[in-house]
Amino acid sequence: MNSNESSPAPLRDVAQNAEATARYLADMQRVLLDMGANLEILQRETRVHCRSTSVEGDRWYHAKLRALPVEKALKDVLKILNSLTDGLEKSAYKRRSHDEAVVNTGKARKEKALEKARKNNPQPIQAAPNSGEERDSGQNYGYGGPASIYDLGKRSA
Repeated sequence: MNSNESSPAPLRDVAQNAEATARYLADMQRVLLDMGANLEILQRETRVHCRSTSVEGDRWYHAKLRALPVEKALKDVLKILNSLTDGLEKSAYKRRSHDEAVVNTGKARKEKALEKARKNNPQPIQAAPNSGEERDSGQNYGYGGPASIYDLGKRSA
């Protein structure tokens, strides 16, 4: 049995686990950042070489003008590389937030179903104690009883 047959999709396990995805993308980002450091050195050395290469009869700016397309090409590569590394980092965060959203969606749906069930089958409301009765003191306190701490003494025990 071939090793490819036992695992038809080698990154399937990585894709199914947010932590494994984050580790894999971090490894890829490290490789790209190393490549970026080497490309920056290459860019500087190429710039120095191309700008110092002059042909007989050149004016002082001709070598610089010939070097600009080469410099721009390397600059574009570095820009793309930097956006790749940023994209990898963003992808790891989005993958983790996806798992959190899945968990939160399940919880929210359960809560919504419970709320709907409560709404469709309301519990009978218990009658409040009759607060309109007169008490031993003969005063009617209404809904809240004494209105301030000074009224507490007037209340019968």
